[in-house]
Amino acid sequence: MEKDYILDLMRSKKTVFTFKDLILLWGESDVNFVKKKIYRYVKAGKMNAVRRGIYSKDKNYDKYELATKIYTPSYVSLETVLGATGITFQLYGQIFVASYTTKEIECDGQKYSYNKIKDTILTNQAGIESRENYDIASPERAFLDVVYLHKDYHFDNLSVLNWEKVNEILPIYGGNKRMAKIVKIYHEAENKNSK
Repeated sequence: MEKDYILDLMRSKKTVFTFKDLILLWGESDVNFVKKKIYRYVKAGKMNAVRRGIYSKDKNYDKYELATKIYTPSYVSLETVLGATGITFQLYGQIFVASYTTKEIECDGQKYSYNKIKDTILTNQAGIESRENYDIASPERAFLDVVYLHKDYHFDNLSVLNWEKVNEILPIYGGNKRMAKIVKIYHEAENKNSK
């Protein structure tokens, strides 16, 4: 009986696949065979080519999953998380990602904004939540990422933050004195506002 590669694809919980993911999923070591399969499936409309070397089951893929597949390691953070949790009120069309590079790209009509942070911070899992197919920062980690990347930033609502968690995550930024001072200023300002 011939192996059903599309069935394997449909059964997978992933919605976005790199070329390497497909080799592993299908258990094939013949790279040219996999390339031909992908080409045929995309041409027949059974798979969607999202970006060079990245494919999806269909057009309804998870955009956060794609964001973290384009550049790896990476995780969804910054304004995307801050906006979703009500820390900032401005809504952005693009998805913000912490990564090892700084780039703005558009893929399939969606803008992705990659922001470079140091490898030691990027690979530290403190304040990172692993969802089924991607990693996303907690509100506290996203807040700290923004403070790390921007000297002066306006936050609309810091009452959402758990300041204990903020202080637990803060040391991963390498004992950055400027950052610790700014976090303290934001915390004190929040304490005054909540009284």
